[in-house]
Amino acid sequence: MRVAVVGGGIAGLAAALQLHDRLGSGVEITVIEAGQQAGGKLRTASLAGRAVETGAETFLARAADDPSGAPSEAVKLARRLGLGDRLKHPATTAAGILQSGELRAIPGGTLMGVPIDVSTMDEALRSEATDHDLGGPILGPGADIAVGALVRARAGDAVVDRLVDPLLGGVYAGRADDLSLAATMPGLAAACRTESTLQDAVRTALSHRATTPGPVFATVEGGLSRFVDAIVAALPPGTLRLGLPVRSLVPARDGWDLTIGSTRDPSMIRADGVVLALPSHPAARLLGAVSPEAGAAVGVLDYASIGLVTFVLPAGALDDTGLAERSGALIPAVEGHLIKAVTVFSTKWAPQPDGAVLLRASIGRYGDEQALQHSDDELTALVFDDLAKILGRSLPVPLASSVTRWGGGLPQYAPGHLDRVAAARAALPGTIALAGAAYDGVGIPVCIRSGHAAAEQIIDSWGVRT
Repeated sequence: MRVAVVGGGIAGLAAALQLHDRLGSGVEITVIEAGQQAGGKLRTASLAGRAVETGAETFLARAADDPSGAPSEAVKLARRLGLGDRLKHPATTAAGILQSGELRAIPGGTLMGVPIDVSTMDEALRSEATDHDLGGPILGPGADIAVGALVRARAGDAVVDRLVDPLLGGVYAGRADDLSLAATMPGLAAACRTESTLQDAVRTALSHRATTPGPVFATVEGGLSRFVDAIVAALPPGTLRLGLPVRSLVPARDGWDLTIGSTRDPSMIRADGVVLALPSHPAARLLGAVSPEAGAAVGVLDYASIGLVTFVLPAGALDDTGLAERSGALIPAVEGHLIKAVTVFSTKWAPQPDGAVLLRASIGRYGDEQALQHSDDELTALVFDDLAKILGRSLPVPLASSVTRWGGGLPQYAPGHLDRVAAARAALPGTIALAGAAYDGVGIPVCIRSGHAAAEQIIDSWGVRT
């Protein structure tokens, strides 16, 4: 049997490896990637001789939906690849958040910034909003709502603008008022379908989190590109084909025909099953000849573009600042800064041998991406100046810097996203599977699980015994 996996990001690679592990020589897999490099947003580069992540930086070490603290799909895959002893964990996860121009600790007793009890928050976060008990669950079965709409009504604007929005923005580069509760905070959404107040829903959702001791986050020593390289090495030689866009996907009498390559020199691949592990818009285009209904449901998903500016600063550059001992900081949009988040790699993961400070600033919020139009040099200068303003002091001249841009990099899950994805999948034959962040959520473990599920769907559609 032949499978074409369209997209060589972590979801597509995970799907390919799952097919290989389950079917062995009984399946011929081709992973088709339009770019010149596999791994999607898992990409490690070098800056002044130092390994730096220019995309995803870490992953959850424990399964988010398992109170027992079981290892996440990323940890399990790392072990499968022989990288289990290469996993490392942050030295600190004590991040700060900018509040009224001052870096403070992120308040405890919250779920993605949503507090159990607003009355225990700083005075600046309190409001006149009341968490009314209306005698029934906050949400009906299967209902969805924007995170901002729910929290503003029951906890107030300040909680949304100064806590929830920056925390969600750090993950999705989106705004709480636009993002689906069910897609971005599924545990809280589930609790809102049984609890009648927001504080009870937060308390219930937090109680379902793992309580066993152990690190929450992990990465691979040497960089996440090692993760990608290990998956590619575990696949049969010739599985991965780079620099080949997929131009069309059409039904054939005994499967599917994919046209790949340039318009001047196209070639054809015949497949018995197809995994579409690529963003929503190109997926919708390919689905046009398979199921217009599925293409329409998938194609409405929008994306935010972001920029990452990484600096190597001289030793002691952060001394006597709010970032001196922190893993990083979140910057609420209401604070009026260009930067939305800062990660201090040299504190979070390991000190640099020469004591230098290695940090990365993230910019770009959904609907407000004008700064990304600047050249790399201009953007570097703007971000450096903004970082100094956030810290309230001048900074020494960087030893090195780099800029990475992810155009359309982060999906924006509007309310109803999960229903649209379910409708798209229901409209497709079993031999066409969707995988990746466009459908099932962001984060490396989620994307791996999505790839595995796509592989299992293809296997099930064939009725193959493994």
